[in-house]
Amino acid sequence: MDSVVAERRLRTISRHLSPLSDDLASSQLGTNPTAGEFASVQGYSVVLPEKLHTGKWNVYRSARSPLKLIDRFPNLPEVGTLHDNFESAVERFRDYRYLGTRLRPDGTVGEYKWMTYGEASTSRSAIGSGLIYHGIPQGSSIGLYFINRPEWIIVDHACSAYSYVSVPLYDTLGPDAVEFIVNHASVQVIFCVPQTLSILLSFVSKLPSVRLIVVVGGVDENMPPLQSTNGIEVIAFSKLQSEGQRTLQPFRPPKPDDIATICYTSGTTGTPKGVVLTHSSLIANVAGSSFSVDFGPSDVYISYLPLAHIYERVNQIGLVHYGVAVGFYQGDNLKLIDDLAVLRPTLFASVPRLYNRIYAGIINAVKESGGMKERLFNAAYNSKRKALLNGKSPSPIWDRLVFNKIKEKLGGRVRFMSSGASPLSPDVMEFLRICFGCEILEGYGMTETSCVISVMDIGDKLIGHVGSPNPSIEIKLVDVPEMNYTSDDVPYPRGEICVRGHSVFRGYYKDEVQKREVIDEDGWLHTGDIGLWLPGGRLKIIDRKKNIFKLAQGEYIAPEKIENVYAKCKFVAQCFVYGDSFNSALVAVVCVEPEVFKSWAASQGIKYDDLGQLVKDPRARAAVLAEMDEVGKEAQLRGFEYVKAVTLVLEPFTLENGLLTPTFKIKRPQAKAYFAMEIADMYAQLSSSSEAI
Repeated sequence: MDSVVAERRLRTISRHLSPLSDDLASSQLGTNPTAGEFASVQGYSVVLPEKLHTGKWNVYRSARSPLKLIDRFPNLPEVGTLHDNFESAVERFRDYRYLGTRLRPDGTVGEYKWMTYGEASTSRSAIGSGLIYHGIPQGSSIGLYFINRPEWIIVDHACSAYSYVSVPLYDTLGPDAVEFIVNHASVQVIFCVPQTLSILLSFVSKLPSVRLIVVVGGVDENMPPLQSTNGIEVIAFSKLQSEGQRTLQPFRPPKPDDIATICYTSGTTGTPKGVVLTHSSLIANVAGSSFSVDFGPSDVYISYLPLAHIYERVNQIGLVHYGVAVGFYQGDNLKLIDDLAVLRPTLFASVPRLYNRIYAGIINAVKESGGMKERLFNAAYNSKRKALLNGKSPSPIWDRLVFNKIKEKLGGRVRFMSSGASPLSPDVMEFLRICFGCEILEGYGMTETSCVISVMDIGDKLIGHVGSPNPSIEIKLVDVPEMNYTSDDVPYPRGEICVRGHSVFRGYYKDEVQKREVIDEDGWLHTGDIGLWLPGGRLKIIDRKKNIFKLAQGEYIAPEKIENVYAKCKFVAQCFVYGDSFNSALVAVVCVEPEVFKSWAASQGIKYDDLGQLVKDPRARAAVLAEMDEVGKEAQLRGFEYVKAVTLVLEPFTLENGLLTPTFKIKRPQAKAYFAMEIADMYAQLSSSSEAI
């Protein structure tokens, strides 16, 4: 919300607010003795009225900036666009390392080689000038159809410097989705790698807006002949760069309100929606998030999360601001551990899916080690946990004896970790804090809010929440009476999370109808997520308004929450929980961890010809269900939230088989259809037994 409106709204109560301290750590809103009826201080958040005449105090803001929503970096207010942000970084960090890669042009892998901020700036100018050389008009959409590597970042900087609109395309998208996005956004240039070029060329005749395809990677002399197809010119990245260097053009900088990018969210149903994000909304989001971190040129970050996703995209904007060195993975998740060992990052961002695997891997290794090693780990873990809970510094001996070996899994130097994209189990969060001994923050956000809506505050010891509002936005909870969630709920207010402020998107590209479905007349974006306010003004996500279903006995189920609980089972690689109003119990399809499964079978003396036979063994199903029950008890699931039958499968849920979105969320309607026979069989078994509730 505009600061002028905010100040007008607060003018009647401003005299009751105690002066703000210059010290950021104590800049929370205070009250003088007569202000109780005017302001509510919650520690990390401040509660304000949306409208003065209603008497309802329901709008939460960060206590770091209660009277004005942040729209610029406090230390660099002149930075209003992504171009400004990079130019500022080049000026301050010109000779520092910026972009690093292990991949060589001939496809081999070696040590990291680095490009400085200054060298990246030169390359950026050449690529932007090359696009002008090819007659690409200002404001055109530029597609990026390849995975993380330095060229992705350079092209994105070129778009910002010369007022082009970047349109990221997941490399895993199939032809139909790519065709839709390219045509919907009228993309004129596509940057791709040889692998994605072959996909493009198979349907290039259906892409009338495309004028130029630029191929990244590979040795030029080894590249297949690139010839124009249907009037589309196909050239190598190196050629575009040399053309631009010969014909350098001055920058065509954008204005803050210009469109920076159109990010297409796949969703779980329907066609992709193009989220329109401006330079100002992205800068505001990162500027607000900057209150929570303190990075610098000595920091190193590994980039492997998809750059087509807003989480990694916004991370990159923030890293530039601080002059951080960004090393890229090889492009193979199975080799990520090797990349981490070589790069030894200090900053690490990930998603719960990977953190859960790290957790399960360590727990399993400890149990298998047995004897003295297992007792030593448990003693170290419990001692460190007790110290942290009591606000004391744990004995360094435990790190030397136990935890430094675990830290080496991420290179041994990580001092800051973040988690986003989906909820992280509190148990896993506590485990990571103890084992890695560094600051770990969980955040919550979405593409439509330029990423971060809320994030845990540095130094906050409480877990199981997603922190306080990003200082660039404000949050309120709206009643959802059909689910029995209201702002008057005791002890904690509950409702649908709604967001308003500088980071909220402009709308969906060429789709005003869907924009009006999510943004109301007062400017509030309705997220579809259900939250509650914990003491201290901390937000906790508890449900999903859209992905819920009702069981036969009338109980509402949030399957994602239950799947997140079961993700901690050692047997479970992936889990799809299903229920409907015709049945009173939940069932699940579990994709098993093959190595854990084999180890269990060996320990039980079970003979089998192949894993396909083993997953059908009733003893295997019983063992998995028993462990899921144990995890459910630890998480205090309610009786009707327990899965009562499982089907075990070996085939993972993937993008290729249509069961996952590019952000690894389960496509529920598709999964229901894919496993229709298995679901029917499980309910048939339950109906013939006494297990059904």
